[in-house]
Amino acid sequence: MRGEDREETRGRGETRNSGETLTEAFWSVARTLRHVSKEALAPYDVSPSQSRAIGVLARHGDMRPGELARHLRIAPRSATEVVDDLESRDLVERSPDPADRRATIVRLTAAGAEVAGAIRAARAAEAEDFFGRLGAGDRAELIRILHVLRDAPEDPPSCPARPTNRP
Repeated sequence: MRGEDREETRGRGETRNSGETLTEAFWSVARTLRHVSKEALAPYDVSPSQSRAIGVLARHGDMRPGELARHLRIAPRSATEVVDDLESRDLVERSPDPADRRATIVRLTAAGAEVAGAIRAARAAEAEDFFGRLGAGDRAELIRILHVLRDAPEDPPSCPARPTNRP
């Protein structure tokens, strides 16, 4: 394959043929996927963050709100808001933690478990539609690359210093 036929990357993630940066391409795909995901969630009247919380509880079972926040990688206060919203719709319930009566446990209700199953099926269909244009090898490579990025240390790479207007 000749160099000009490939989408070789050069400085700052720019591709040779398109002039589009890696970052621009990534966020373009992320926006599209977010839009598709919103459409898939619409019948269940849940936000993406509520859907993620339901999914975590379905996969991992009952847990304290702080643990849910860690799974979701959000602030504990934000997790409390998500749980409040889901509880008001009878999709989750809180109960005292038997190990520590000062703490609470969050669990899916029967309705929440039903919604979790429906969302899981809708997301699987959405993923098949969205990623179906990729062959098996490309899917495996994309998963590998995304795991590398996801599993990188928490500290982001340093950004160039911003210019200041100070004399």
